[in-house]
Amino acid sequence: MKEYSIVGKSFPRVDGAVKVTGEAKYTVDMELPRMLYGKLLRSPYPHAKVINIEVSKAKKLSGVKVVLTGKDTAGIKFGLVDPTAYPFDESPLATDKVRYVGDEVAAVAAVDEDTAEEALDLIKVEYEELPAVFDPEEAMKPGAPKIHDHAENNISGRTSVNVGDVEKAFRESYYVREDRFVRQSRIAHCPMEPHAILASFDPAGKLNLWVSCMGVFLRRWALANALNIPEGGIRILSSYVGGAFGGKISLRPFEVCAVLLSQKAGGPVKIVLTREEEFTTVPQGNNIIMYLKTGVKKDGTLVAQEIKTISESGGYRGGGSFWTFLAYYFPTALYRVPNMNYEGYAVYVNHPLTSAFRSFSAFLGRFGIDSQLDMIAEELGMDPVEIRLKNAVQRGDRHAPGKDVLGSCGLSECIQKASESAGWKQKWRKQVKRGIGIGTGASLTGAMIHPFASAAVVKLHPDGKATLFTGMVEQGGGGLTIMAQIAAEELGVGLDDITIVSGDTETTPIEIGSFLGGAAYCTGNAVKAAAADAKQQLFEITAEKLEANIDDLEAKDRRIYVRGSPERGIPFADAVLLSIKEGGGDPILGKGFYKVYPEADSYANTKTAEGHYTPAMGFTASVAEVEVDTDTGEVRVLKITTADDCGFCLNPQGLQGQIEGQTYMGQGIALSEKTIMEKGKVFNPSFLDYKCLTSLDISEIKTITVESMEPKSAFGCKEGGEAAIAGIPVAIANAIYDAIGVRIKELPITPEKILKALEEKKGTQQG
Repeated sequence: MKEYSIVGKSFPRVDGAVKVTGEAKYTVDMELPRMLYGKLLRSPYPHAKVINIEVSKAKKLSGVKVVLTGKDTAGIKFGLVDPTAYPFDESPLATDKVRYVGDEVAAVAAVDEDTAEEALDLIKVEYEELPAVFDPEEAMKPGAPKIHDHAENNISGRTSVNVGDVEKAFRESYYVREDRFVRQSRIAHCPMEPHAILASFDPAGKLNLWVSCMGVFLRRWALANALNIPEGGIRILSSYVGGAFGGKISLRPFEVCAVLLSQKAGGPVKIVLTREEEFTTVPQGNNIIMYLKTGVKKDGTLVAQEIKTISESGGYRGGGSFWTFLAYYFPTALYRVPNMNYEGYAVYVNHPLTSAFRSFSAFLGRFGIDSQLDMIAEELGMDPVEIRLKNAVQRGDRHAPGKDVLGSCGLSECIQKASESAGWKQKWRKQVKRGIGIGTGASLTGAMIHPFASAAVVKLHPDGKATLFTGMVEQGGGGLTIMAQIAAEELGVGLDDITIVSGDTETTPIEIGSFLGGAAYCTGNAVKAAAADAKQQLFEITAEKLEANIDDLEAKDRRIYVRGSPERGIPFADAVLLSIKEGGGDPILGKGFYKVYPEADSYANTKTAEGHYTPAMGFTASVAEVEVDTDTGEVRVLKITTADDCGFCLNPQGLQGQIEGQTYMGQGIALSEKTIMEKGKVFNPSFLDYKCLTSLDISEIKTITVESMEPKSAFGCKEGGEAAIAGIPVAIANAIYDAIGVRIKELPITPEKILKALEEKKGTQQG
């Protein structure tokens, strides 16, 4: 493997200093002169007609500048997915009826937050309550309350996949198993910075925004479409994002309201959601019901699977209809299954919306598939590691019925290295009240979002330094550090020679957004191409000076020289000065561009999973070691070992941090995190009651890097870190079974569930 100077090395975060000193500005920190504060009135009912809204008293309150209701926003529609596949069904404010507790009914802008809150109390809404439905399986039944007139059986989205002859394969299988797995409760994203936006129209009528989101160009496109504003009439300015984890991808009603309030008020308006609103109204990671039937040969080879998933969309479509596709794509990407039937349903219920959560909640599907795989291995007398290695996908495999072919794959190596490092053979089935379990994960490395792509510009300066212009926003994952490393390596300069201008739709080129695992791959390819373009222009000038062929030049250690003859060269800064002199003063600007699939008609059909979706996938294997107290049902996770196939590791320290973050979240998902809802209302809307794990709860963590070298990416990199979360909850579940012999099929695995399972096991043994 080639040795590099910058990529492949651990460097501190380029945004580290401003964050630890408190200088980093987040959207919640932004202030403008004459700024007003926005607040939203929300429905107390899960399902009700809006008969009348009386706002006269609120408008008369001193300090109130604007009051909006559904009459002011009628006709505005937006949503997460492509409207050609599923029409948008969200509105900024309810017009005909509300569909969940917290649905937006009115918005106000006032001189301070207290006045805005007082104005909300003065708005009187007359409702007519309607029957509500909260369980997705109940919502699909005939006669269930109808949430949207257009949705038969309340189905908001569906994906159907058929590969091979499943029925024939089941008949020919040596062993067939059927199970039901559940994640009944939702998962909160819990970002440290709540959702926030500051909207302001300048004197020329241009809309300027600061918004805590995961992709400024996607947000600009969504707002332009919703409000019928030309994209060039909207500027989203750079600010740091205080955590997202998938929860800040889509346009939200309060953001549209902030723009409309600013427009009517003639001044800037800022809306910051409260922590309670974060827990009760913004989209959360979705729940799932999975019915899984699997057939295998006697030697453990998978031959057929039948999967049915049912998940909530919430009161509106949200990410539900997109999730039905990803609930097939993610879980089925790890093992070879020649015959497959999949039916995925997203269902309207009277709850807040669901959204992406770390690879669109891929861990929910892995929980079912990898739990059942352990159960099948036990029936066949096989080691769980052995059955995974037998069925793991390999480089060159195609993810049917789509067109994506793996150009790299280190899944088998991940399974082997994680299990060996954890001492699998020495510990599995050899401990008392302690157990070991394994789970696997996969995540996208960029994906189609038509018409978006990633572009970058690199500008060279006379002092030998460079400025990288990228549309990427830094949301905490270290993406900007990776981009700086790629640019510095390609140019042959130091990391501290790179200055980054990022996340501003006016000054930076288009960028797909920091989600779907595409940052290092998609944006990284664009950055590398831009730096290579700038370097090539510099070589063209320098070659004549050095009396050398352009193809023989190399840039490294802040010098440009003839390959094999380092003494025949000049400093990088001198080469830039020479280019300015020879170019008549024009600076060198390198441009780069990357699009996952240039042809729009090749993109995946989310209703059938046909076509292209992602150019590569990252893979992980995680081994959990646990200790279970059979008197209390308490589970203590002792250690998590994760091997991650990231293609090529651009920053080892950064990858380790990402895996550790995934481990933290994965343990919480497995054992504690749940949103408690009754009749549509959230009963644990704070960090006091929503059980996020702390540093005192987290196990020992070991990370292993597997480098499979992706051939189509910058330096061979792929998604790194995100796939880990998919395998951790099921690894813990499998370890619990190894420890005490009870199988829990519902997340989170609470002490109550363990004690109940132990009682049932005891009763069965006595009977």
